[in-house]
Amino acid sequence: MVERPSRPPGGDPAQDLLDEGGWGSADRWRPSLDVFETEKAIVVRVELGGVRGTDVKVTVDDDAVHVRGVRRPPGGAEVMRPHRMEIAFGPFERTIRVAIPFDRDTVVASLEDGFLTVTLPRRQPSRRRIEVQNENPEGD
Repeated sequence: MVERPSRPPGGDPAQDLLDEGGWGSADRWRPSLDVFETEKAIVVRVELGGVRGTDVKVTVDDDAVHVRGVRRPPGGAEVMRPHRMEIAFGPFERTIRVAIPFDRDTVVASLEDGFLTVTLPRRQPSRRRIEVQNENPEGD
């Protein structure tokens, strides 16, 4: 069995406490992600090569997007002697806080070519005309 170091050589020991960069707990891994804005939405793109859509769950709570799932090891020949094992398998989880208001009811997620794309449509500002009340009606 190949051991995975607790952190990269010369890395910051505090990274283990934060579980940043995928070097934390040996039983979880953290997929890389991008978060960016378009004119109409906030987009979260997560790199999930080798993960099936049925093994991914996306939830939205208030201002947070949660992506959870598992990457299963490929079937086939049993490994007799590993030489280099860098691809993480097992459960993963990422939580992204989004400070920009978005419409939670119209969020969509799709998995294509190893990338999960979660689109959070911007909430359209609501406008309402306010009638000004006149305390002194005309004629008084």
